[in-house]
Amino acid sequence: MTLRLADIAQFLAGLNAELIGDPGLQIERLSTLEAAGPQDLSFLSHPKYLAKLAQSAAACVIVAPAARQAALARGACIVVDDPYHAFALVTQLWKQRHAPQAAPQIHPSAFIDPTASLAPGVSVGAFACIGEGAVIGEGARIAEHCVIGRGAQVGAGSRLSARVTLADGCRIGARCIVHPGAVIGADGFGFALHQGQWVKIEQLGGVLIGDDVEIGANTCIDRGALQDTVLEDGVKLDNLVQIGHNVRVGKHTAMAGCAGVAGSATIGAHCTVGGGAIVLGHLSLADHVHVSAASVVTRSILKPGNYTGLFPIDDNAVWEKNAATLKQLHTLRERLRLAEKAILNSGHIEEKS
Repeated sequence: MTLRLADIAQFLAGLNAELIGDPGLQIERLSTLEAAGPQDLSFLSHPKYLAKLAQSAAACVIVAPAARQAALARGACIVVDDPYHAFALVTQLWKQRHAPQAAPQIHPSAFIDPTASLAPGVSVGAFACIGEGAVIGEGARIAEHCVIGRGAQVGAGSRLSARVTLADGCRIGARCIVHPGAVIGADGFGFALHQGQWVKIEQLGGVLIGDDVEIGANTCIDRGALQDTVLEDGVKLDNLVQIGHNVRVGKHTAMAGCAGVAGSATIGAHCTVGGGAIVLGHLSLADHVHVSAASVVTRSILKPGNYTGLFPIDDNAVWEKNAATLKQLHTLRERLRLAEKAILNSGHIEEKS
């Protein structure tokens, strides 16, 4: 299956995209600059890849205005202010056209409690289980082996992939995507130590997830102990992310794979947390805080910026200077040892016995 360049440009019309080239050209595939062939569409999102543009065999490339002339020198192009954004939208168009959704259906092996409410257009896959009083919004898709707990809610147009668990009383907003194996609403890690034994603290809160949230495979979001764990609109979580009980994550924050947020932490809006990074419990991150991969946040961060560190987290620029110094410690040690020896030999100071 193919798409005409004219159709792609029309789809991007809201971005003031300008097509330069044959509008009837048929695009067979989306590809990178390096791998693109003569029937492929690609994009250039950063000037540092400009050399690859000249070498690319792509039929058409989405570029920024600054790369317009370079793109024209090699062939057709679509000029738009933010090529990466435009390409992301084209991938959505491509999936819509090439992987159309099947008609809604309820598989005969699915169990749906008689008190559950399913809006029109809901699909439920094989061996899924929808519990008492659950509410599934219009056009939602519940895949194979999913479990929707008692009183849980799934918003309109949301898609739950195979083996997703949405526990009792937890809610997912509209147009969310939850990838295979995610668990939303398991008990938080709450125990009281009494006479050397751990006594369970029942987790009585829930999980509230806003609209347009995406949750990666095998990610776990714990229910709150007393109040709810909250993910606001537009949050994006990668695979294997752990969100502890009573955590609150602000709008449009993104966390990469294996990141972990301990209980009762508050993450602001428009933050990013790199892969494998950890935020300790009861801390707060301001809006627009960006934590580098594998960092450990040991104190609240109240000022926007980039932060990095395995030893105490700090402003990224300060951390880089300290890291550069750390790499030179052995050389500095040897220089200091030689300097001390030279001073002792010169007789300027007496060596202690």
